[in-house]
Amino acid sequence: MASKLEFARFPAPDGVNGWWESLPPAAQAETVSSAYECDWVVIGGGITGLCAARRLAELAPNASVALVEADRIGRTTAGRNSGFFVDLPHDISSEGYSRSVEADKADVRLQRHGIDYVRSVVRQHNIECDWRDDGKYHASVNRRGQAALAHFAEGLSRIGEPFDWLDKAAIKAVTGTDFYQGALFTPGCSTVQPAALMRGLAATLPPNTKVFEMSAVKAIEDCGNTKVLTFAHGTITAKRVVLCTNAYAATFGAGHSNGLLPVYTFASMTRVMNPDEVGKLGGARSWALIPADPMGTTVRRLITDRICIRNHFAFRPGLEVSPADLAKAKSLHQRSFDRRFPMLKDVELEYTWGGPLCLSANSGALFGRRNDGVFEAVGCNGLGLSRGSAAGKLIAEYALGQSSALIHQLLNQPHPRLLPARPLADVAVSAAIWVKEFTAGVEL
Repeated sequence: MASKLEFARFPAPDGVNGWWESLPPAAQAETVSSAYECDWVVIGGGITGLCAARRLAELAPNASVALVEADRIGRTTAGRNSGFFVDLPHDISSEGYSRSVEADKADVRLQRHGIDYVRSVVRQHNIECDWRDDGKYHASVNRRGQAALAHFAEGLSRIGEPFDWLDKAAIKAVTGTDFYQGALFTPGCSTVQPAALMRGLAATLPPNTKVFEMSAVKAIEDCGNTKVLTFAHGTITAKRVVLCTNAYAATFGAGHSNGLLPVYTFASMTRVMNPDEVGKLGGARSWALIPADPMGTTVRRLITDRICIRNHFAFRPGLEVSPADLAKAKSLHQRSFDRRFPMLKDVELEYTWGGPLCLSANSGALFGRRNDGVFEAVGCNGLGLSRGSAAGKLIAEYALGQSSALIHQLLNQPHPRLLPARPLADVAVSAAIWVKEFTAGVEL
């Protein structure tokens, strides 16, 4: 008897994505509108799915690969983040930055594997996405933040990773603001315009790959040697399926929880600053800054003379946010912006949007082949670009029968810790977020 996997959550309008809106209009999407057959289908057009589809097509050039995305590639989650390819341990769901020497070195190897793969594609195809290997700054605003950075520095020293300390004057020379008391610079992080990257990765997929957008998978039916994916206006029949839906794979309820937590975070982007405003700000033309407290405010100054602000978390298991959520986020972003850039009081926040992270209580993730034969690479724990790209590449290799130390590492990572049934999970997670944001204090 055929079994069926049904999908319950799909991307929804969550504000206006400034990364997407500041790009030229996208080409018209091709949708699933009839019956289509292929060897492989990858579900999810984020960084994980894009890397999985590319690697499948590279390693199996005679196979046909379909990549399906429920919305537009680059407009949803993978094109909504802050654009950091983080190479170092930075577990935003834990109390600290570092676990053990062995675990941290393993994280670094995995994350750099993903970064290197995507960078090679960007360079090979000349993808215009403002890719920068300029590193990142971890900045503090008080003694508590300085203590957190000292802890981070100790962890980096244990695993032999380089870093530099910046005093108040030095970080002001970079950012143009005297808001920060000091910072720690790490050179291995890459940054990108995420929506432009996703579009570029999709546009340069190998010729044996076909991309469908605005095509939400309603269900997957197991028909023995094939699997049939149902859409609103068509079907895809494939021999193998790879699931790369990250937060949209979360399930809840007694006996049905898989331990994945869809936690929304929010960002705003300013309008383009005029030359007078650029002069008032000063500092470097482009930089990327992470707060000492993981719940604090991430800031990027873009080469386009915009500033992007990211903070505020909310547990939204339905993977939708309300106008009130967005209004609250914009208000918090404005406050954070005003604190950091009082010299830019007339620079408006032009765009505000949200996007879901996929977290777990124990930093676990899902990787491998499920009991129903579907391959999956799900769960990035706040490091979607670097871990997602690595997991996507490696799930393709694993599905094609390859073996490596990195594949073995992912197969042996812990599964997400199961959660209590709702509404207990809602209360517990929301309370934990509130406490951590409250504790972050001026870091917001």
